[in-house]
Formats: sequence, structure tokens, C-alpha cells
Amino acid sequence: MPTYRIKEAADLLGVSADTVRRWAEAGRLPTVSDASGRQALDGEVLARFAQELAATAERPEPRPVVSESARNRFLGLVTRVTRDTVMAQVEIQAGPHRIVSLMSREAADELGLEPGVLAVAAVKSTNVVVEVPDHR
Repeated sequence: MPTYRIKEAADLLGVSADTVRRWAEAGRLPTVSDASGRQALDGEVLARFAQELAATAERPEPRPVVSESARNRFLGLVTRVTRDTVMAQVEIQAGPHRIVSLMSREAADELGLEPGVLAVAAVKSTNVVVEVPDHR
């Protein structure tokens, strides 16, 4: 398993090296000695700590969206959500329009998407395929 020096760990955690040293001295973040005998952190332990730190971080409450760059916004109802282990396919009926979105399962779960949920499909695309139907 890789080890990370205090400064490297601090950069990865987004804190100062002094903060990592304080956590180590307090026993919150156990250290090991690297090949040079310097204080370091085990990579697996650091990864778990980073997840715990992110989970407990205070996040500001998002403000309501008043404007955005996507011009095509469709208010509708979620009619179907198909989930697998990684992805989710979400179908929204917005008036006469059926909109299908592919997203991570995690995103669908966090948004609480289930049939009957009110949702907005904000569509912004740099590639739009235009087809001409047969009009015989």
C-alpha cells in the first residue's frame, strides 16, 4: 500500500500540513514511518479518513436557481426509473414530450427520483441531430 507524506496528505485533504500534524498528534489520523523513516500516512487509512472528513463537512444550503444557461426546461412528472448497480434511466413526461435521461444511480437516489415525483428536465446540448421525416 502506498504511503503519503504529511504535506502530500494535506494537499489531498485540502487542509494545511499543520492541521494534518495536529490530527496525527491527537490520534485522529494514525501515522507510519516511510522507507526514509519520516512520518507518513498509510494510503488506505488516508482514503477512509478523506471519506469520513467529506461526509462530516458542513455544506452551505444551495440557493434557489433563478437563472441558468440551459434554455430548454421541461417541467413534468417522473414516469419510470430503471436502476442497475451503476446507472439509472429516468423518464419524464412533460406535456406531450417524453424525455429520457441517463445518470448515475447515485444521482437518481440522491434526488429521490421515483414515478410521480415532479422534476425539471433542463436540456442543453452541443450536438443536436436533425432528421427530416418522410412526408409522402
